[in-house]
Amino acid sequence: MRSLWHRRGEGPWPWLAAGSVALSLLMLLSLLLLLAVRGLGHFWPAEVVLVTPQDGQPFAGVAVREERIPGEETRERLYFTGNRDLDGDRWRWVEVSAIADIRHPAELVVLQRSRWGEFLGRLVALEGNGERHTGEAAWPALQARLAELDTLRDERDRLRDDVVVPLVRRLEHADGSGDAESRAALTRANGRIRELQSAMGGDTLIVESIDGRRVEQPLDLVLRAWRPNAMSPLDKLGAWAGGVWRFLSEGPRAANSAGGVWPAIFGTVLMVLLMSLVVTPFGVLAGIYLNEVAHQGPLTRLVRIGVRNLAGVPAIVYGVFGLGVFVYGIGGTLDEWFFDDRLPSPTFGTGGLLWASLTLALLTLPVVIVATEEGLARVPDHQREGALALGATRMEMLTRVVLPMTLPAMLTGMILAVARAAGEVAPLMLVGVAKLAPQVPVDGDFPFLHLERKFMHLGYHIYDAAFHGDDVQAAMPLVFATALLLVLVILVLNLTAIFLRHHLRARHGAPSRW
Repeated sequence: MRSLWHRRGEGPWPWLAAGSVALSLLMLLSLLLLLAVRGLGHFWPAEVVLVTPQDGQPFAGVAVREERIPGEETRERLYFTGNRDLDGDRWRWVEVSAIADIRHPAELVVLQRSRWGEFLGRLVALEGNGERHTGEAAWPALQARLAELDTLRDERDRLRDDVVVPLVRRLEHADGSGDAESRAALTRANGRIRELQSAMGGDTLIVESIDGRRVEQPLDLVLRAWRPNAMSPLDKLGAWAGGVWRFLSEGPRAANSAGGVWPAIFGTVLMVLLMSLVVTPFGVLAGIYLNEVAHQGPLTRLVRIGVRNLAGVPAIVYGVFGLGVFVYGIGGTLDEWFFDDRLPSPTFGTGGLLWASLTLALLTLPVVIVATEEGLARVPDHQREGALALGATRMEMLTRVVLPMTLPAMLTGMILAVARAAGEVAPLMLVGVAKLAPQVPVDGDFPFLHLERKFMHLGYHIYDAAFHGDDVQAAMPLVFATALLLVLVILVLNLTAIFLRHHLRARHGAPSRW
């Protein structure tokens, strides 16, 4: 092998480069695999086991992980036991050697509730509308009633989000015209919501824990119910797909430790799109000016050095700048000029979607400028000289010859900026991101896109769920799932950049290095 290297005159460097690429791909795949297993595995209906310790009461739980006690040979297993309203906690460590028996009863039920989290136990009865279902008849009756409740909840949520909330905002900002009609519509919507709430109530689910404690659970607080030990693999696959879909389409609940991330997905994508609309023209024009228009003297070199140094400034510094200049400076001035009737409640003088997008545009501007300028510098001079020699003006030479050849570089800079902006969290904490904003900043009221509203972001959702929740252990699977979603978004953006760059390079004959 050594003689082969020396005969080619290349040495070990090609092999080292190939090994580095392989190692990078392996690390990326390992990261995605870890996030997928820990995140998407959370939605799989895991079996509920009935554990009987040697010196304690039996309990039902889902095995989470197993660890060895430091300094000892004993191993402990962590079980998710639910029933927080009964036990005050939903986690239990048990020594593996102290377990006398483990069984998998098919009748064990898992209830997903809007309060107190999951309940693990046995189904006793379902009461409602003057009927009482017990035994095996209670389970199909429960599933049928839950399906009805899902329909009622969807209608209630639609009325609240699409009718009540816009009407309330419209009345808050109304000048007197149309108030009577809006109030009448609001009254009708609230009346319908009360009817739906009444139709959802009245049913009681009686369940029992393993140690015999019974709970009378209002059925309208139960979201879903399943028997994991009695489900076939196909049933579990369907339940897993439903859980993933709810994660992508619903909003968060239980202090971000449960529910979905749809508002965070929407907020992240919308913020990145607005940031791209701002940073792309300014970054491209600045790069064109520095490379094609400005005199290449000491001042231009100084500006170029400053731009490259700005790319290394910590993100939190841009957040402080955005808070002081955009939020308090420009936003406060806009409130004094146009929204003085709403003061002291700020409209633009507080964090929002607009200021977050502008702050990240400022953060990513050096990346776009540098990429554009590097692309322009790699266009051969004879391309410019040939266009000018054929009678083209300088503007025609730039727009029809140079810029088409630089499009791959511009696209690379823009996608790198998008990838960085999608993962930034620190500046957003100061200029508009919110822990919980279930209403997306787009609706049917003029101007339809509300730039002054706060929004949710995938990166901040990960941070908040991992460090600020009341039960971090319960939130960790959703943290992994959200992290996987964020990584996939950035990965898709980068793959899109590669394919588009290849297409533009082949079409416009850009330099091969790009």
